Amino acid sequence: MSRTRSLPNVLVTGTPGTGKSTLCSEISQISGLEWLNIGEIAKAGQLYDGYDEVLECPVIDEDQMVDELEDKMTDGGKIIDYHGCDFFPQRWFDVVFVLRTNNTILYDRLATRGYRGHKLESNIECEIFQTLLDEAKESYNSQIVYELQSNTPDDLEDNIEKISQWINQWKIQNSHQ
Repeated sequence: MSRTRSLPNVLVTGTPGTGKSTLCSEISQISGLEWLNIGEIAKAGQLYDGYDEVLECPVIDEDQMVDELEDKMTDGGKIIDYHGCDFFPQRWFDVVFVLRTNNTILYDRLATRGYRGHKLESNIECEIFQTLLDEAKESYNSQIVYELQSNTPDDLEDNIEKISQWINQWKIQNSHQ
């Protein structure tokens, strides 16, 4: 897919509370890539396949989501923001960034959002066991998967710089095709 696009597609994933939306918003403004927040797209299009009573959240219909995004992803120039990644086609992405956050910091962030009980514990366990990092490495070529720490404002600035540099390098390498 990347051979026919003039701009890359980027996936930013990680446990809820790791800073994906903040990072994607900044990268979108700097790079001009279009930020696609999967949660917002699902909400707007009612792309749900039920409700998870235990985690207290709607369950995204993954097939409908892929159908919804297919044409947009073909064009390139997209940043996908979601806390899962294994259902997105491998061909969509040129790079995958997995945000990781210290468990104590993550606990505080999620508690501030109102996460409690099983929902809070489940997300902390997801981070402890690096579930999303492993999912990304199993779903995509491991050479395009990068782990980024996301604990502090300095980490955010560093990650913005790293991803911006990656995007600029991709543009240079793919400008003569």
